[in-house]
Amino acid sequence: MSNDPSKIAGAAEKRDRGARRKRFYGEAGVSACSGGFALLLDGRVARTPGKAGFVLPTAAAAEAVAQEWAAQGETMDFASMPLTRIAFAAIDAVAAKMKEVAAEIVNYAETDLVCYRAESPVSLVHAEAEAWDPILAFAADRLGARFLVAEGVVFAPQPAAAIEAVRKKVEQVARRGAVALACLSVMTTLTGSVLVALALAERAIGLDEAWRAAHVDEDYQARFWGEDEAAMARRARRFAEMAAAEGLWRCVT
Repeated sequence: MSNDPSKIAGAAEKRDRGARRKRFYGEAGVSACSGGFALLLDGRVARTPGKAGFVLPTAAAAEAVAQEWAAQGETMDFASMPLTRIAFAAIDAVAAKMKEVAAEIVNYAETDLVCYRAESPVSLVHAEAEAWDPILAFAADRLGARFLVAEGVVFAPQPAAAIEAVRKKVEQVARRGAVALACLSVMTTLTGSVLVALALAERAIGLDEAWRAAHVDEDYQARFWGEDEAAMARRARRFAEMAAAEGLWRCVT
């Protein structure tokens, strides 16, 4: 099984779309417990698909998840519960493989999106620079990581010191727990950039700015060739997942 929380959560979403279950509880709430704050369903601690207690590290995170459960109708729609899916992945998968998940996140720094620039046309070169140069400035100023920029798609090795700076930052996130690491993993995977994800996590940029940075090339092409309806629908679903990850991150950090 992949260690990637976004893939794990996505697989759960597909499964649940095919077999939505009838709502089996009346009320959803939160209660302090050993290890954090538990999601309660009719006064009893809920369980994850892996049969673990559904316990989150902060009251804010548990309350946000409880709101998703409370908002369900007669039939539960897990596609409408992104916070829950990320939390499931964190508790059932990430918690047991913290080092592996952290390593996967750090690996993005080797070929980070913002380091590979178009050679032409000039308008795209400028669009990439406008969106991505602030990310590189964040990495240099806040992480002490100076990355190299390459033109085209030929692999360009990054300085070992830059990779190590990212590794140290991701390790700091891991020390905050599985939910925080899962959120960072989702944000990294959805943007294709650990630097964009860390800039968002550290409030150097906002959610919309991070999402635009992740889609500079795609948006440029769309201006010339038009938008593909199916692709835009998929992008909207991915943005909802991104927003959930960023929101849950704020709740636990």
